Amino acid sequence: MKVIILLGDGMSDIAYKELGNQSPLQYASTPNMDFMARHGQVGLAHTVPEGLPPGSDVANLSVFGYDPRACYTGRSPLEAISMGVDIGPDDVAFRMNFVTLKPHGNSIYLQDFSAGHISTVEARELIEVLQKELGSAEIEFHAGVGYRHLMVWRGGKDGMRSTPPHDITDKAILGSLPNGDGSDILISIMNQSQMVLFSHPLNVRRKEEGKLTANSVWLWGHGKTPQIETYQKKFGLTGAVISAVDLIKGIGICAGLDIINVEGATGYIDTNYLGKGQAALAALENHDFVYVHVEAPDEASHAGNMQHKLQAIEDFDRQVVGTVLEGIKKFGDYAILCMPDHPTPVRLMTHTSDPVPFVIYRGGVGEGNGAASYDEFQAKATGLLVDGHALLPMLLS
Repeated sequence: MKVIILLGDGMSDIAYKELGNQSPLQYASTPNMDFMARHGQVGLAHTVPEGLPPGSDVANLSVFGYDPRACYTGRSPLEAISMGVDIGPDDVAFRMNFVTLKPHGNSIYLQDFSAGHISTVEARELIEVLQKELGSAEIEFHAGVGYRHLMVWRGGKDGMRSTPPHDITDKAILGSLPNGDGSDILISIMNQSQMVLFSHPLNVRRKEEGKLTANSVWLWGHGKTPQIETYQKKFGLTGAVISAVDLIKGIGICAGLDIINVEGATGYIDTNYLGKGQAALAALENHDFVYVHVEAPDEASHAGNMQHKLQAIEDFDRQVVGTVLEGIKKFGDYAILCMPDHPTPVRLMTHTSDPVPFVIYRGGVGEGNGAASYDEFQAKATGLLVDGHALLPMLLS
């Protein structure tokens, strides 16, 4: 049997008056996900266990079939693994965003968590200067993709608390700075980065072009290397992961899955949706399992952009789900799981831990369980509620 997971990051949401009291999933045109819902098994899944943060790290570990309560150690170690950065047992990895800060009255506000979606090429130039000016035997800066990067503190501390920058867009940063043991080092690095970045020629040029500048780094999502059982050992599967995001690739590497990079996959609304769908079908020729992750709905939600979120959901349905739904028929025996990892309400511009809708479709085998479409409210009406990490065993049963 061929098994595939199609995940639209942050697709789940709440109802809005401007959408006729519908959620984006209800309002958007999603004929392919609706078709699977009418002929498949629909319900809600708790992907974020109580007491854990509602991040893509925790939620995607659940969807991959792992119980985060047993293996979650933080976001950034997973990203480090994807980037090929060696993390020793005493080292601590930190996600490092390039962000845009702005003065507002007597405070400093976080204007943009992505520094205007700075390009990978531009960001690498800034990472190089940070390593030169602030790097040491203990502190290392490593380039990632777009605004998403990595700092490693060799022999560092990991008892501090931090705040994701997308949680404080247009808010004062003072109450959200790292705190706890070792936080003074992090805050010092963030402050020093501002001095290095402010007058950098790249930022001068971006300002002249009317773009947001990357005038600071923001450190968060820290942790040490996790221990995750491979898919071969846990489920008896070979598999592959398709994503533009280092976090998802890192989980895949830990799980012993192949990583497939798709040209034009950006992690934003301009990503190569069709290429991901086509790459997934090609991967199923040689693998039992494929995990396809699309970041775009989440990014649009964090930006508070409803039109972009609707566009991302419709593009995901048409070019990813539709492509897979048609092409997978040739394999005969197959199962598809389609879902988000967590809700990211546009109004809140951040994640919540509410359960998310899922649909399991087996090529029309069996009958649906009463859902007329794929959305949060139809999923709740079925009465089916499961833990996120139980979905993959359900899919394989």
